[in-house]
Amino acid sequence: MAILAPSLIEIGIMPVLKDLLRNVETLALCGEESVEIASLGFDSRSVVPGMLFFAVVGEQSDGHRYIESALNKGAVAVVCQQLPQTMRRGVTYVQVADSHVALGEMASAFYGNPSRRLRLVGVTGTNGKTTTATLLYDLFRDLGYKVGLISTVTYCVDSRSMPSTHTTPDPVRLNAMLAEMVEVGCEYCFMEVSSHSIVQNRIRGLQFAGGIFTNITHDHLDYHKTFAEYIRAKKLFFDNLPREAFALVNADDRNGLVMVQNTRAQVKTFALRSMADFRCRIVEMLFDGMLLNIDDQEVWVRFLGRFNAYNLLGVYAAALLLGADRKEVLTQLSSLHAVNGRFEYLRSPKGVTAIVDYAHTPDALQNVIDTINEIRTPEQKLYVVVGCGGNRDTTKRPEMAKIAASCSDLAIFTSDNPRLEDPEAIIAQMKAGVDASDRYIAITDRREAIRAAVMMAHEGDIILVAGKGHETYQDAGGVKHHFDDKEEITAAFEMNL
Repeated sequence: MAILAPSLIEIGIMPVLKDLLRNVETLALCGEESVEIASLGFDSRSVVPGMLFFAVVGEQSDGHRYIESALNKGAVAVVCQQLPQTMRRGVTYVQVADSHVALGEMASAFYGNPSRRLRLVGVTGTNGKTTTATLLYDLFRDLGYKVGLISTVTYCVDSRSMPSTHTTPDPVRLNAMLAEMVEVGCEYCFMEVSSHSIVQNRIRGLQFAGGIFTNITHDHLDYHKTFAEYIRAKKLFFDNLPREAFALVNADDRNGLVMVQNTRAQVKTFALRSMADFRCRIVEMLFDGMLLNIDDQEVWVRFLGRFNAYNLLGVYAAALLLGADRKEVLTQLSSLHAVNGRFEYLRSPKGVTAIVDYAHTPDALQNVIDTINEIRTPEQKLYVVVGCGGNRDTTKRPEMAKIAASCSDLAIFTSDNPRLEDPEAIIAQMKAGVDASDRYIAITDRREAIRAAVMMAHEGDIILVAGKGHETYQDAGGVKHHFDDKEEITAAFEMNL
């Protein structure tokens, strides 16, 4: 994707390759260092004249195969890990050890190192990243600041929002957005930092004012292969934080302090159970919110569940570490609302409550079900509609099925985003985790599964539809079709009047 830098181009300043290479270790340079660079890109299909093309080695393809195509479209320079056997006259070739690293550093330099001109805070962990980053964005806007947000759900440049394509976008788009945030006067940016983006060096070249660790449970093993590698990826983020930054970690997570073993940053902790710098306990929990005691101050919040108590405590702690006033932060916490697709509820005219949540890992599903079970009465039945995504970590499928079936009155196994897998084969793998005594049925069609749950539920009963949350599509057979759990629940309620 080619993105120009209006802050440089519009005022007539064209970046020079030599300046972009200041923080990059080069193995060889063939050609002129003084070549002017109009834009950056790593997809040969999007090359425009004057571009610097990065030949990156990806999971699916090797960018070195497309160098000639990029040059034919007008690229004036190439960054690569292997120099071509034949090099064109008039083109500058830069050989580096890792094109991904160079892309991160040079994208940051191209856009004027925008992360150094605002306070950038990264949030990483398995669960709670989106909620924590989004609530920090909402909180600081409520405190009167201009703020940016980069999350799984949306990207925001102050009040302007746009659909998210990745939890953490590529370095070119990422730095372009950060530069735009600086241009409109944003003082803060809160962003999710995925494990993929860390090991792929998408955040290379960024300067963070702080990092937050929420928790870590089994996920993304299809990519990282082992849990140890997944932990290592998260830890790498904290290893690279600068000395002047803060590293805020959940001390109740057994890997929380592991994350900061080698960090240079100022370590701070938050917890509900352990001794920590910032502490919280749940005083009371009802279906419309919780009463929390945060650092000996009671505050009512419109959130439910122990997992949300952790999220809110992390938000509170980060805000104070960024210099916000404690009293103002506590006041604003009580006015914050749930993030799209995170424990959102709808109620039918017949008194049935449906909860939509993005829970797509065993730990997240267990947390949401535990929260519901903690509040519901013995007379209220719980129906759990859940599936597992295709072409993703298969080890969690039987585990999620077991949690849903053993902790509810009835689990309905269905499709999530099957992608290129057979949805019935995915459900078969889920069934392998349940016992004969567990209560479940399987309905492959997600729409029909939701309708079945609504038809079975009576006044006071609760339906949890888990796994997709904010998503408004279903990916099946490699094609994304419109599908919104909240829309389907509403339609099912209307059919069942």
